[in-house]
Amino acid sequence: MAKILFGVIAVLASLMLVESLTCNKCSNGILGYCLSASQVTCTSNTSLCFTGKATFTGLTSVGFNTQGCIESIGCNTNTTSSLLGVSYTTQTTCCSTDQCNPVQASGAPSTKMTLTAAIGVAVLASMWGSIL
Repeated sequence: MAKILFGVIAVLASLMLVESLTCNKCSNGILGYCLSASQVTCTSNTSLCFTGKATFTGLTSVGFNTQGCIESIGCNTNTTSSLLGVSYTTQTTCCSTDQCNPVQASGAPSTKMTLTAAIGVAVLASMWGSIL
């Protein structure tokens, strides 16, 4: 009897694990780079992974992005709105497998930050050298 009960629990646990979807999450993204990347497990069986991008009309390279879990009703949509007279387009795309919404980590901005820090240290050292 114990083996049957253990088998039923194992099957139910595996079904629960199969239904949970793991998505990449990006709460704050700008210019296509995620500033705070993580992973999230969707809580609903009807949830999908999504990537949302808001770009300004006429400036397609400037915009904001977000990622995570969303209900399937809001998927694969394009909407155009305006804020303070500036038009922008929001595009939401969805997918249904684990981590199918890839995050573009902020690799290039961190490289730029390292270069900026190096230049800043060089200027500061130069200023201290001229003072002493």
